[in-house]
Amino acid sequence: MLDMVTVWRRSTAAEMCWTGTAGPAGIPVVPLVWDDLPCVALPMAHLDAVDTMTSGRAAFAVTDPGSEEASGGLVASGPVDIRFDLEGARFVEHLLEQEIVKHPPTRLRADGLMARRENWWWVPRVLITLTAEEEVREIPARRRGEDALLVRAVGTGAAPRVDTVTARAWPEEPGAEAELWRRDGAALQGAGEPAFAFAHRNSPDFERWERWYRSGRAEGEALTVVEATGSPDQEPPRPYNLLERFRNHRDVVRACKEGVAKAEARAGHPGSG
Repeated sequence: MLDMVTVWRRSTAAEMCWTGTAGPAGIPVVPLVWDDLPCVALPMAHLDAVDTMTSGRAAFAVTDPGSEEASGGLVASGPVDIRFDLEGARFVEHLLEQEIVKHPPTRLRADGLMARRENWWWVPRVLITLTAEEEVREIPARRRGEDALLVRAVGTGAAPRVDTVTARAWPEEPGAEAELWRRDGAALQGAGEPAFAFAHRNSPDFERWERWYRSGRAEGEALTVVEATGSPDQEPPRPYNLLERFRNHRDVVRACKEGVAKAEARAGHPGSG
């Protein structure tokens, strides 16, 4: 089994999972490395999600079907260090070049001083580093559109349990049940604990990076749905057309600026832009 840092460094898309005030959660991330430790640098549009990361622990996973690791995926869990880089200085100095290589939107918005000045809202980041690998497990990669990561709380203050699962159908209606199968063949054995199933797909240019999820409770071998967004798809999303690209850019700008303003207000930091 390859070590997590090696797999993380080689991958272009990954997942970060955690439990907190809103229960289990997970998002797709760009995998970066800081001082030989797995790291992510979230744009400020993700500030509300970061606010729920109250346990101080997380799981970093690589399960993307485009992964080079033919043997499957890998998940490492442990304590995380969360730092707000409101000026973007640490991000630019230590992580920007990595993200430019892996993530085309950053290449467009931040590859050069003039681009960073114009798109200043893309530079402030929340830096989250996995400071220790308390557990590292091999898990199956997501090979089909119906495959997802299932994130479950395993104890107060603990890192989440993450497994690759699949289902014949992912109903959206509250109260509906999705019958799940772990892709490693083991039993799910849900005991009513909060659970969050999600997956993601991206267009080749990463302008569209879409997550769908089902949250609820794991009961036996099923997930009882409480909340749902999106649906699985067998094919990657197509790139945006010109009008869709404009609208998406506008939405990203607004979300990032709102996150920056909120973070600056908390820190007593003068406004940007």
